Amino acid sequence: MQRYLVRRLLLMIPTLLGVSFVVFVMIRAVPGDVVDQVLGEFGAASPEVKEEIRKEFGLEGNVVSQYITWLGDVVRFDFGKSLISSRPVMGELQHRLPVTFQLGLMAIFFSLIIAIPIGIISAIRQDTWADYVGRSVAIGFLSAPGFWIAILLITLASRYFLWGVPPVKYIGFTENPISNLKMLAVPAIILGGALSGSVMRFTRSAMLETLRQDYIRTAWAKGLGERAVIVRHALRNALIPVITVVGLQLPVLVGGTVIIEQVYSIPGMGRYYLSAVNQHDYPIIQAINILVALVVVFTNFGVDILYSVLDPRIRYS
Repeated sequence: MQRYLVRRLLLMIPTLLGVSFVVFVMIRAVPGDVVDQVLGEFGAASPEVKEEIRKEFGLEGNVVSQYITWLGDVVRFDFGKSLISSRPVMGELQHRLPVTFQLGLMAIFFSLIIAIPIGIISAIRQDTWADYVGRSVAIGFLSAPGFWIAILLITLASRYFLWGVPPVKYIGFTENPISNLKMLAVPAIILGGALSGSVMRFTRSAMLETLRQDYIRTAWAKGLGERAVIVRHALRNALIPVITVVGLQLPVLVGGTVIIEQVYSIPGMGRYYLSAVNQHDYPIIQAINILVALVVVFTNFGVDILYSVLDPRIRYS
């Protein structure tokens, strides 16, 4: 087991290096000179001034030399300064990363409490009205765009309710936990609903397959009740592919926060990233992509470890 963990951790290094290099090169392939963005309305500056700006932000030399210099700074957790605001990127991320992290955790929580119970009921009541309703709900969650639901809820809330209207100012969790949770509840439910559609369908499929296994028939033959058979015997094994789906859906969840944070004016990483893309702010785009790659890689690693926790028969060597 320890050898497997060390091997997986070592394999993460070339993966992250490859992702960082691709992102670094692709950003610089975008048309337009970033120095003109930095100068703004004073873009018609002398070549000497532009060269000084390039040196200040590490934009001189070829792409390979820029990448090596940038990678050396990243190893020291220095993502550079924003080309537009000249603020340290790491300082901004320290404030924005917890906001997006909290929103993502809440979205996963809501997706699981929606998807798993409906998926289980849909499986154990196959081809009944409960199954048809559950599958219809799953298709509805999968087909409805999250940004459309968010805009619709904001419009209806401003017209008929008060609880769904986004506040003018973001309220931090440490400032007022109750108000913070109320403010993030609706965006998290929207994100979680989009994720719950696929999780619900996989839960149903996994439960149907598990309920047809011989050990489940043996449990029924021994006279165990339905609750004991479903919860103690079937659910634990059925959750293995569900965890895989949740891990694979994490990049989709990260992408969804970009739109939701913009719609609800949440000062998280997604909104920060969208602003950086519009302004060609290289350091911010590179930093956020590296963080997303780290989250995806370590999430897949954690999913593999959870396999052995849920099913003792799975062992890594």
